[in-house]
Amino acid sequence: MKINNKYFSAAVLKVSGLLLAGMLVPSAAHACACGCSVFDVGTGSMFPDLNGVHTNAASPIFGPGMVSLQYVYSDQNHNWSGTSSAPAANNDDKEIRTHFVTLGWQQMFNRSWGIQAQIPYDFRYFKTKDGAGNIISRSWHQLGDIRVEGVYTGFKQDGSAGLTLGVKLPSGSHTVYSDVADRDTQIGTGSTDLLLGSFYHGHLTKDRKWGWFAQARLDLPLMTQEQYRPGLEVDAAAGIDYHGWSLGRVKISPVAQMIMSERARDGGANSDTPNTGYQRILLAPGIEFNVKPVKFYVDAELPVFQNYSGNQLAAPFLLKMSVSLSY
Repeated sequence: MKINNKYFSAAVLKVSGLLLAGMLVPSAAHACACGCSVFDVGTGSMFPDLNGVHTNAASPIFGPGMVSLQYVYSDQNHNWSGTSSAPAANNDDKEIRTHFVTLGWQQMFNRSWGIQAQIPYDFRYFKTKDGAGNIISRSWHQLGDIRVEGVYTGFKQDGSAGLTLGVKLPSGSHTVYSDVADRDTQIGTGSTDLLLGSFYHGHLTKDRKWGWFAQARLDLPLMTQEQYRPGLEVDAAAGIDYHGWSLGRVKISPVAQMIMSERARDGGANSDTPNTGYQRILLAPGIEFNVKPVKFYVDAELPVFQNYSGNQLAAPFLLKMSVSLSY
């Protein structure tokens, strides 16, 4: 396999431009924020597909759309402080296990403009110590925080570069079992957030069998409730995929990507500021199966670097699966 130097050099520069980059207080604490916005970046399988869309960006032709269902499994059961594992006794919280299920919809109106929305429904199990030192647990499930964004893909004729801009709504409750679950353990944040993202994907080789993608996303809380402000979060992903395999009608694409996250500390009287905020780098090998108009994707996201402020629960891995239908 021969990589075209011109393609490769330009790709490396673009990927590099999109990748984004505390006090450590070890003490008994309640801390287990999941950093759920990291699930919104990753493989290019969910980028708009503009094949067949009229070349005139002002065309009234109704463009392509996509519906998707994503599932993510996370079991935060290891106490972490700074860049290493820490004694479980330093954290009153013992486990937070969540099944994230998200219904997605994307509709392009023409070659330049579209809209997308995500409706999450989450299932959570939480184990912690109460004020008397007894281990207790709670389970609940509910609607999460809905995200609605506009999509702009007018930078390039093929729609390979784009921006997203929208809001995260406080549709998820932040008061379930409030006598036990802190605000950073709730499924809903109670905040209205500004969402700003970018993506780019292209080809590394002339035969288009090797591709690359990069994506970045900013989640900035603007309006908050009841003296709790979740930390600003930045997530970015970059990776390569191979499109040279097939089995009958099924196109098979292995994917290798790196995901980076940084979250600032929470603020407000109802936050646990010393035990919030982190930086993470994950490696995510995955595979995609494409039988038009259906795509199925699965990956395992493995942390290779973690730096948590104070004491927080960390997951040894994340599992993500998604299925999408284009129309």
